[in-house]
Amino acid sequence: MNNISEIKHNKLIKEKSPYLLQHADNPVNWYPWGEEAFNKAKKENKPIFLSIGYSTCHWCHVMAHESFEDPYVAKLLNESFVSIKVDREERPDIDKIYMMVCQLMTGSGGWPLTIIMTPDKKPFFAGTYFPKESRFGRIGLIDLINRVSNLWVNENKQLIESGEKVTFAVQDASSESPGNSLDERVLKRTYSQLLGRFDEKNGGFGNAPKFPTPHNLLFLLRYWKRTGENQALEMVEKTLKYMRMGGIYDQIGYGFHRYSTDPVWLVPHFEKMLYDQALLTLAYLEAYQATGKVEYANTAREILTYVLRDMTSNEGGFYSAEDADSEGVEGKFYVWSISEIKEILGEENAKTFSNNYNVELAGNFLEEAIKRKTGKNILHLSIKANEEKNSDLELLRRKLFEAREKRIRPHKDDKILTDWNGLMIAAFAKAGYILDEPKYIFIAKKAVDFIFNNMLNSEGRLLHRYGKGGADILAFVDDYAFLIWGLLNLYESSFETLYLEKAIKLTEEQDKLFWDTSIGAFFFTAEDAEPLIARQKETYDGAIPSGNSVAMLNLLRLSQLTGNNDYEKKADRLGRVFAESVKANPIAYSLMMVAVDFAVGPTYSLVIAGDWGKEDTISMLNEIRKQFLPNKALIFRPTNENNPEIDTYSNFIQFFDKYEGKATAFVCINKTCKAPTNDIIEAIQYLNAM
Repeated sequence: MNNISEIKHNKLIKEKSPYLLQHADNPVNWYPWGEEAFNKAKKENKPIFLSIGYSTCHWCHVMAHESFEDPYVAKLLNESFVSIKVDREERPDIDKIYMMVCQLMTGSGGWPLTIIMTPDKKPFFAGTYFPKESRFGRIGLIDLINRVSNLWVNENKQLIESGEKVTFAVQDASSESPGNSLDERVLKRTYSQLLGRFDEKNGGFGNAPKFPTPHNLLFLLRYWKRTGENQALEMVEKTLKYMRMGGIYDQIGYGFHRYSTDPVWLVPHFEKMLYDQALLTLAYLEAYQATGKVEYANTAREILTYVLRDMTSNEGGFYSAEDADSEGVEGKFYVWSISEIKEILGEENAKTFSNNYNVELAGNFLEEAIKRKTGKNILHLSIKANEEKNSDLELLRRKLFEAREKRIRPHKDDKILTDWNGLMIAAFAKAGYILDEPKYIFIAKKAVDFIFNNMLNSEGRLLHRYGKGGADILAFVDDYAFLIWGLLNLYESSFETLYLEKAIKLTEEQDKLFWDTSIGAFFFTAEDAEPLIARQKETYDGAIPSGNSVAMLNLLRLSQLTGNNDYEKKADRLGRVFAESVKANPIAYSLMMVAVDFAVGPTYSLVIAGDWGKEDTISMLNEIRKQFLPNKALIFRPTNENNPEIDTYSNFIQFFDKYEGKATAFVCINKTCKAPTNDIIEAIQYLNAM
């Protein structure tokens, strides 16, 4: 056996994942997930030590520094196990399966995720972070390795039987019992649950840690629109306002951090995720549409400014995340002392800035620093500053931003994921539409071009991850569903039929690869994907909504856009598959509730027939963009074209034309059409009548 010190790189050195490459020079002899590792484990009769994390995960870094970079721990692992590293963002299929294992075995989960399993992938031990040595009743990694090694030799049969039982439990938990259609009653129950968990003082839901969960807000906006329940809108507004004022928001460089560690949105976990920026942009945009309050539009613009500046590749794809840590310290890049602010802004300006952004001598971050009264500050806005923003304060912010740019930045995870890019495309496209900003639509188009030019394999099949100059890993259902979401938003913002065509083709491919023909709904992995211990259907709308929830909404929108009722029937069947689970705890499925709200109706098809570029057409479209009409499908039929392409994809609009020579609105509500009108006020009255 080679001496540990002689190992310069392990098997991860040829990988493209930033997370795996972070561990390529560990003394642990890591393997990527693949047959080489499993064959070695079978040949040598060793259990698998599986570690799952991601590149911007703080506690993944801690466990790596503490244990995986330690020669003694590495020696123990290399002698007794075959060790495999997995990037959860690169292989969410593996992560979802073994996270369910951890939750079933321990009642909780998280990252780093630690699984010990047989060479045929059947788990018999699960946990998350382990310290190097045992302390305070928590077993350390050294003791765990020694204990499992002993059991593998002396009680091998029992461990294998345990793995069989856990595998059966996972397979059983992945089965469904279809029920009746979801209806308006489940919407009321969802609202009631959100109301019960709402933090009336600080906004948001629950106590701490507190996550943004923007799909809760998207649902509440629709519930307010449906019922006129003002408290639903108040919950949305308070949450959006207090998050924007809080430390969870990067007050200097914009964009949202991952979550707040406290109830008041002050101390965040500092990593920034692309999907949070996308989903929160959608929430702020819809709040602006619903209320007309410019502060929500401004926040959406700020988030997109951050994404364009720091998270967008030159080719147009969007990067995945930025780390919480820099120079080995969480939050160091983002926090400020009074002395730093004075040095940059001068005494008087520093006083003004500090009063508005709650800067104190003692600081508000890291208790030991506060005790020394030389602390660092997480900037957060006072209520007065939030309400009375002025150009002088903005000038001071820019000066601090320029100074901060000279600091050592947190690590950026520069891999490009199709699913998260789909969400960002949806956000940019919607921003372009609502804010009447053509540049945002251009950015969304460029990202779509990047995916279709770089993230298809030689057979034209969609891929999941792009990094280090190449794409790999067959796409999952989230990749299809989220990208379709983006394409539908892009069609409705640009009216270019290319994007509707792409959405339809991807939907057909999604059905072929992921649809369960026996029960219904979509599996997470394709029919020809690598077989794991179970084939799951994801429904829970957690930090990211599930592929099934988004797919259900996509199908309903496509039904309205095309007139093809088969899409609506498939959406209904999908909802029935999960109906019993959803009814038991609908708050866990808030994006699916957005789809149910669309399905229950009233649902609108709105067709504008008019000449491209003419003033009456532009005026009509501009008035519509101001309206919060979440359950509408918007189609533009250009009447100054012969045989417009949209007629190919929408089977009910071929005879829609201008009325009395002017741009005309055709409104259909729940598949019943109103008289055509070229009076936009009358059309909007139709749309708001039910």
